[in-house]
Amino acid sequence: MMAGIGPANTRPEMMVRRGLHALGYRYRLHDRRLPGQPDLVFPGRRAVIFIHGCFWHGHDCGLFRWPATRPEFWRTKISGNITRDARVRSRLAAMEWRVLDVWECSLRGRERLPPGEVLAACTTFLEGCETFSSIGVDGTVVGPGLA
Repeated sequence: MMAGIGPANTRPEMMVRRGLHALGYRYRLHDRRLPGQPDLVFPGRRAVIFIHGCFWHGHDCGLFRWPATRPEFWRTKISGNITRDARVRSRLAAMEWRVLDVWECSLRGRERLPPGEVLAACTTFLEGCETFSSIGVDGTVVGPGLA
């Protein structure tokens, strides 16, 4: 089941893409020339947006739950994803790109925000000069074996 989940064109990603496009923003998708292949790339603004799935990126929210089966595998996998995300963010910052993380829980689940609020936060980031921002709680799970 998990193997069938692709890294691109997820429902949360499509919601953000359609909303920003309707607001007049134009972007590139999954630019392989940049670290981490960001979901949305705004070259003229030197900004990228990552739409992170809460499970795969170990987000500390109500949508994340450690799997009961193969706990060692999952802790290694998710901690590796968290480490990679931090490394990618640092590399992009060193290249003078601004980074916005949009967490899945801000678009679905109990903690979701109204779509207009998420898009407004995206536009505020794109029009501003912040080097990093996060829509949704900016935090990952910390447990045994994770730092």
